[in-house]
Amino acid sequence: MKLLVLALFVAGAYGCGLPTFPPMVNRVVGGEDVRQHSWPWQVSLQYKSGSNFYHTCGGTLIAPQWVLTAAHCIGSRTYRVYLGKHNLRASDEAGSVAIAPADIIVHDRWDPARIRNDIALIKLATPVTVSDSIMPACLPDDGVVLPYGAPCYVTGWGRLWTGGPIAEFLQQALLPVVSHDVCSRYDWWGSLVTTSMLCAGGDGQLASCNGDSGGPLNCQNPDGSWDVHGVVSFGSSMGCNYPQKPSVFTRVSAYIPWINDVSIAAGLRLKLSCGVKAFSRDPANPAASQRYAVGDVSVALRLRRGHRC
Repeated sequence: MKLLVLALFVAGAYGCGLPTFPPMVNRVVGGEDVRQHSWPWQVSLQYKSGSNFYHTCGGTLIAPQWVLTAAHCIGSRTYRVYLGKHNLRASDEAGSVAIAPADIIVHDRWDPARIRNDIALIKLATPVTVSDSIMPACLPDDGVVLPYGAPCYVTGWGRLWTGGPIAEFLQQALLPVVSHDVCSRYDWWGSLVTTSMLCAGGDGQLASCNGDSGGPLNCQNPDGSWDVHGVVSFGSSMGCNYPQKPSVFTRVSAYIPWINDVSIAAGLRLKLSCGVKAFSRDPANPAASQRYAVGDVSVALRLRRGHRC
């Protein structure tokens, strides 16, 4: 049956996962300031306290009106999403914009006690204009598992060291992927780590840290494009860079079906890897995404193999 598609995103000159200003990366382990706008899908999730907003988590723009982040980042506070940021302290940074959420959908099976299904989606109040400084990430295909040692980069404004300050400028660090077999050893993370998670780092030198939660783990493809394979979930309570305690990410490729089931907008439903079913949250239970019929929709997600909608 032929499917009608409501196109919500016109790419124009911009694709996904291919920044106008490519990141300056190498295989040397070390955290560093990023090249400005080289990770244009990185966002800062900020909460309001008094009359000011403060950075609390990272996130990933996956469509002009949708941001991927971690469930544990979401609470009852008032939030805004800052896109196109490089310097968190700059209030009028060129190419950046702050947008309030219209809705926040936390995974309906989010389990904070066991840190299961640590993933959430934020619908922005208005779609963002794609530009050199703001563009969506590519997502991996459903079920893809990266090989041991695959070089990936975590990005964020997290604390520069355990107990240290939040970074002023966006940071990047090389974190090679650790296989599930290794990461789930009893002297590593044991049974806390599931196959829907992804481990990276664990050398005792570098890891994601407080404030990086919800942000992306970026992994490069042979063609030079970048996929976001992970959402920063948790690390060791003994410190940000503790040996044999790699950073643990929600594995994005394990949640492509869930992303495809989340409400985007009223319209036509697109099946396969781009479609979503319209849901709405139960006001009495905002942590669960309840299946209320709102209509069928399509979503402008960018996935591998060049497919988009």
